Amino acid sequence: MEIKVGDIVARKSYKLDLLFKVIEVKDPQVVFLYGEDVRLVADAPYDDLVVIDDHEQQKRQLLDKEKVDTSYRLFRQDYQLIRQKNEYHATGGYTNDQDFFQIPGRVLHIDGDPNYLKKCLALYEKIGVPVYGVYCHEKEMPEKIDELLDKYRPDILVITGHDAYSKSKGKITELKAYRHSRHFAQTVRQARRRIPHLDQLVIFAGACQSHFESLIRAGANFASSPSRVNIHALDPVYIVAKISFTPFDERINVWDVLRNTLTGEKGLGGIETKGVLRTGMPYQKHNEDE
Repeated sequence: MEIKVGDIVARKSYKLDLLFKVIEVKDPQVVFLYGEDVRLVADAPYDDLVVIDDHEQQKRQLLDKEKVDTSYRLFRQDYQLIRQKNEYHATGGYTNDQDFFQIPGRVLHIDGDPNYLKKCLALYEKIGVPVYGVYCHEKEMPEKIDELLDKYRPDILVITGHDAYSKSKGKITELKAYRHSRHFAQTVRQARRRIPHLDQLVIFAGACQSHFESLIRAGANFASSPSRVNIHALDPVYIVAKISFTPFDERINVWDVLRNTLTGEKGLGGIETKGVLRTGMPYQKHNEDE
């Protein structure tokens, strides 16, 4: 079967483990691929690829949806506990009829893939996180970050897209061996020049197989990928949602952030960070007729 741009394929050499979309067919030896559910960019020989039919795609999409739904359910349980705790503190431990309001942290999500960005924005909306989404090629992120920070003034910054480690380009410890890790690190570094304090701007950076250590050194609070594994497209959302809904006077234990993600500690890591949510009262209800 002929393989063309837009086809959904898998690699025989990797036992058809991941689904990819064909982005470019350069020649028989180089077909460029973007992961469907993981933030991975890859290339493969034409004859290593198998086109995945609609039935198999639907089967895999269903399995992925089950994983996403499980993470979402666990996050909602966490959120309900946080809200009950916040209500207790807001009312001083007393039961009263006075409603309080919450201001969760605002997120600026910069993504190198418009399709992943769309999926993430849908999940942010479902969870209730205020977010601005911007599509930007990874190479352009360092140049555009200042303008975007000035425009949106976020509490939390997400810098993500595609990445991959290539053994042929260098050792696993060398930044030059990664497709976009250096661009992510440059973007984080530039953001930290503007806002140095780790709790004034919380940063998540990285994608599949990204150079975790360089992103943390550059100033990210959370990053991928400590074990250089693939991360799920939606993992950044669960991390920043936890931060967005945690009160500003509470520290977030790193494991508490990672445990409800789809990838876990092999693909994601970070440093102890404060939440950004603020609670106030009273909450004023106004009739639309007024």
